[in-house]
Amino acid sequence: MRWTRKLQLVIPALLVVTACGAPEAPQAQNAPTTIPDKPSKPVELNVLDVAGNLQLTQGMIDEFVKSNPDFVSKVNYTKATAPDMPGKLKAEQNSGTSQTHLVLTGTDGLSSVIEQKLVYELLPGFSAKLPDLEKTYLPPAWEMQKLAQGQGVAVTYYPAGPLLEYDPAKVPTPPTSPAELLEWAKAHPGKFQYARPANSGPGRTFLMGLPYLLGDTDPKDPEKGWDKTWAYLKDLGQYVDNYPGGTTDVMKNLANGTSWMVASTTGWDINPRVLGSVPEGMKISTFKGFHWVTDAHYAVVPKGVSQDVLAANLALIKFMLDPQQQAKAYDKGYFYPGPAVKDVTLKMAPQESQDAIAKFGRAEYDKLISDNPKETSLPAAQQVKAFQRWDREIGKK
Repeated sequence: MRWTRKLQLVIPALLVVTACGAPEAPQAQNAPTTIPDKPSKPVELNVLDVAGNLQLTQGMIDEFVKSNPDFVSKVNYTKATAPDMPGKLKAEQNSGTSQTHLVLTGTDGLSSVIEQKLVYELLPGFSAKLPDLEKTYLPPAWEMQKLAQGQGVAVTYYPAGPLLEYDPAKVPTPPTSPAELLEWAKAHPGKFQYARPANSGPGRTFLMGLPYLLGDTDPKDPEKGWDKTWAYLKDLGQYVDNYPGGTTDVMKNLANGTSWMVASTTGWDINPRVLGSVPEGMKISTFKGFHWVTDAHYAVVPKGVSQDVLAANLALIKFMLDPQQQAKAYDKGYFYPGPAVKDVTLKMAPQESQDAIAKFGRAEYDKLISDNPKETSLPAAQQVKAFQRWDREIGKK
């Protein structure tokens, strides 16, 4: 399905680099100091999506190609999972053939490419070829941009979650706190589910949102500041039958009744109901006093691409940040709201998007978004540590 962004795979922990034998990162560390304003000839771009981002941005990219034939002659799109992407880039770069020219990734993949030094640092070196990002972005999107450490550019944004999505026929009174969720799960073993955080937006949003709800000492430090969160997840895990490898399977389980309640986000609530893969009547709830954990998708440029490809990529990214193009990010609610830049309203979006959100959106979302604090996802290094610890201590069963 078009909205499927994660496949259930049996894969290693997201970024475990063992002492014995991970290939060395490519030697070149920096992007070229100068690039042309446009390619010497139109380039053929190979774009890899590991976040389902093309659902939001393919229309932008296709419009750029149509409007700028002197920059790009053709685009080839491929998809993969975030955990598989670093190995692919590393293999290409070690062989000296960078066949992937642009990657569209969430914070999971962003963390990995930063950690493993697989992409070029675009900022501040090429800031002149992009809009003034701080002035252009919505304030929470600007905070998410900082997580890229100059090695990517945010192209879409949403406040994400954590939300609970449930079948009201089976859950007449949803939990309003983590403690109530634990009691509910104990009374209904196997009926609450979330996916492996390393490969799931709702999964990692649930993981990163708990420290704020539980009053942990440092919500940004999963190693030393999450004692309550790790203890809670172990307790909750007694009543969770399994952790799917991606959100797609969680939503299938909600739809078919295997699960009665799941961790969700605004986009994973709206879009599957638009597409009919989850029944329209499913409801959402929030924990009292919750903090939004914000999310974004990024464009990153793998090391080793040519100057002409880099020039085309920067022009494309600039084009994608234009407000008229950003309005396409409303899509069918997949990353609701979706736009990362200021002054982009739903009325600017294609009529199909307006109709989908009018029917399947939630009237309460605007107030929830405006009234609750927004926290960025964990920085790259901390996100890696959180995923690894979850895999070791929670997901191992």
